[in-house]
Parts: sequence; structure tokens; C-alpha cells
Amino acid sequence: MTAVHRVVALVHPPQSTFELSCVAEVFGVERHGVAVRYAFEVCAEEPGPVPTLAGYDMLVTHGLAALDRADTVVIPGWLPPEVAPSSAVVRALRRAHARGARMASICTGSFALAHAGLLDGRRATTHWARAGQLAGIFPAVQVDPDVLYVDHGDIATSAGAGAGVDLCLHLVRADHGAGYAAQVARSMVMPPHREGGQLQFAAPPHPVQLDGSLAPLLEWATARLDASLTVDELAAHEGVSARTLARRFADQLGASPGQWLLAQRIAASRELLESTDLPLEAVARRVGLSSATNLRRRFLRALGTTPGAYRRAFRAGA
Repeated sequence: MTAVHRVVALVHPPQSTFELSCVAEVFGVERHGVAVRYAFEVCAEEPGPVPTLAGYDMLVTHGLAALDRADTVVIPGWLPPEVAPSSAVVRALRRAHARGARMASICTGSFALAHAGLLDGRRATTHWARAGQLAGIFPAVQVDPDVLYVDHGDIATSAGAGAGVDLCLHLVRADHGAGYAAQVARSMVMPPHREGGQLQFAAPPHPVQLDGSLAPLLEWATARLDASLTVDELAAHEGVSARTLARRFADQLGASPGQWLLAQRIAASRELLESTDLPLEAVARRVGLSSATNLRRRFLRALGTTPGAYRRAFRAGA
């Protein structure tokens, strides 16, 4: 039987309700047909009513002692970000990290981790609009303003609120594999997993006109990853030119058709490596990467590790 993993969110006034709900939805909701793997709590430095950005107070009953029993500590935003946590909060965060708890932040929550000195010398991210501020206040932190999230294993940071869901699902996948994470995502009616290296969707300089949803095409292509699909074939199926298709992908997904297709092939290969004992040649063919050599090259470039090492890590974890 898998042990329950305790996730504790540290809230701070004025608390963003959306960023907190990202954590609560992934880790705190029991879902029909999905095994319970997490226990979720919320704590504050001072238990009691905590003002929120939504105009109401929420009642928090747990204090900082809850961090001492957490397996994962999440800071779902920290406002105003330039105001340092109290010495009591800093001590509690450092103590949790020192004893092995995984630390994670959503959006401006990275500022709290940085104030505690936990991001010094590390790569981290936050909302693109706050990245310059984070880098300015904490020069020892290697701020990456473009990515959705950065995960070092013991510490993870995410971009704006929506990327918090991506990070939380990534942590679930790291804990329990792609299959379980997919169950959670499906129950949340979430789109396929986004990798941390995907660019943040900063506001474009001019309004974007969408010519129609790509959803039907994406579903069609995802069901045919074992075929050697080309951009021209995708465009032909959609009934548009390759140039028009590229513009639609850039507008709606922030990536080219080729980049999106490769990301789906890598994601499918990860799931097969985690859930089957298929040889690498068979995995490569099933995801349309033609050969084990091509799979290794693409996998290493995308994830910084080999398919074999990835399989050993996740199969052992399972």
C-alpha cells in the first residue's frame, strides 16, 4: 500500500484564492475511481482569519507547526513579494527543507523561498511580470523568466497562477508516474501535461485573431503518433496551407507544429517507458520516432537524460 504524502500550503495575507485552489484541487480533492495518495492541509503563521484578494477572509486553523509534518510545502503566492517573511516563517521553511521536505512555490511564492535563502545559487522562475523584480532583489538567484516551472527535486518554482497547476501535476507525475497523473488531470478536465521548459504566455503586443480551434486536429494527430506525420500532412488534414497552420499554432499554442508534435512524441514515450517493458526500438516506433537512436537523441535533448536512465528511475519508483 502506498503511503499517503502530506502536502501543506503556507498562506499569507492577502492570499490569492486561485493560486491556493491550484494546490488544493490537485492534492486535496478525493476523486471517484482515483486512489488517494495525498493528504492536504493549509497553515498560516497566525491561525485564524486570513484576508484574501477575493474580498473575504478564510479561516485557517493550523499554525507553522504543520510544516514540521509536511512531505511537501507549497507557497501559493506571497504578497507583497518584496516584504520578507518573519523570522519565524524563515526558520520554519529552512527547517522543513533541512529535514527533507520538498519545497514548491507558485507565482510570487518564489519570493518567500528566496527570502529564506533557499534559492541562492539555483535556477528559479516566477510570473514573467515579476521576474525582473526577483532578479533585482536576489542577485544570487538565477531567474529564468520564460519557463513554466523549474524543478530541482527538493525545490520547485512555477510561473504565474495557471502554471501552478502544471507544476502540481508534474509533482504528482514525479511521485506516482504518468498514469496516475493522467487520472488526476482527466478528472480536472485538464489538457495534456505541459513541460516546465515551455514558454510562459506573456501578453502579445497586438491582439491575436484566432482562426478556429486546433483541438480537433490535435486530437486527430495525437491518435496517430505512431505514423510519420509531417507538417504538410497536418495542414492538409486541416485544409489550410502549412504557413497558415504555423500561424495558428503560434497563436494558440505558442509553438510550431513540429515542436508540438515532437513534444507529444516525447510525452508518449515517457508514459511507455514508465508503464511497459517494451524495448526502446518498439517504444520509438510506437511514438513515431523511427529508431532507438533517434529516441535517445530527442529524449536527451528534451529532458537531459536517456530513455534507459528515465525508465530505471521511474520503474524503480513505481
